[in-house]
Amino acid sequence: MSQSARRKPEGSGQALSEAYDTALLDLDGVVYAGGNAIAYAVDSLATAREGGMRLAYVTNNALRTPDVVAAHLTALGIPTGAEDVITSAQAVARLISEQVPEKSRVLVIGGEGLRVALRERGLEPVESADDDPAAVVQGYGGPDLAWARFAEASYAIARGVPWFASNTDLTIPSARGIAPGNGAAVEVVRITTGAEPQIAGKPLPPMHRETILRTGAKRPLVVGDRLDTDIEGAFNGEVDSLLVLTGVTDGPQLLAAPPQHRPTYVDADLRGMLTGQPEIEEAGDGFRCGGWTARAGSDRLELDGDGEALDGLRALCAAAWTAAGDGSCELDAEKALARLAL
Repeated sequence: MSQSARRKPEGSGQALSEAYDTALLDLDGVVYAGGNAIAYAVDSLATAREGGMRLAYVTNNALRTPDVVAAHLTALGIPTGAEDVITSAQAVARLISEQVPEKSRVLVIGGEGLRVALRERGLEPVESADDDPAAVVQGYGGPDLAWARFAEASYAIARGVPWFASNTDLTIPSARGIAPGNGAAVEVVRITTGAEPQIAGKPLPPMHRETILRTGAKRPLVVGDRLDTDIEGAFNGEVDSLLVLTGVTDGPQLLAAPPQHRPTYVDADLRGMLTGQPEIEEAGDGFRCGGWTARAGSDRLELDGDGEALDGLRALCAAAWTAAGDGSCELDAEKALARLAL
């Protein structure tokens, strides 16, 4: 079934770690949260790797270098090399390098991850709009990024210098909660200048291209927790995806997902990589998964039966997505989801 026509999560008779050659894993909300490993992540990834699946970690966060990310994962018990980490900084650096002369100066509004990625492409990071930059690049610079950096970007962009952004995620998870992400900082410069940046990160094609170039994946599986970056990025790249419920996406958001935000598979956490996925069958005017049957009523989604909560959620997805067609389901799902306690 094509992704554009997806009306239900798919089933798989094989463990996903056997059906796909490479897992393209998001980090925040999937592998770790607040710097600590999410439950079952370390053991699940070890089992997948031992079974022959390549693991690559794909992040929109442009602050940290691949070396730093790899060291963090290794310290958590997930042995990782820098070559296994792909960042939006790398994707945007390639995008810039294709549009400016070699050894060009690039004004950096962000952190060390951007500087390292630019140097890798033979470009020279600079700090001021008066350094005659050929481009401006903006990426997440951490919570202490000075307000004056946005002014430097604005000065250069007003002079006609092309503007690039690693990503436009409005928020970023932190140990204390949800904090403003690079997208919020990009909005500051957009409002000031009226300009529009070229964007490299998920869910846009430059990030997917960077990932495939660096991993050589032939049959990749995107694993993420966000519908608007991870799952939409998989949709745009025409590859399959697994949504895990350890991050930002909740039941109502999943049921209301438009076609580009509908994952191929849904599971609780990374243990879902190690198993097959149940089939969802049509049952009269509804859909059955495990012991649950879901259907779209006149004004709400209805759920009958019992069993594994995830099977009920998968059945509800089928009912909601089918009812919505190419749009978003607006039926009330509160009572149905309450039965699943998800």
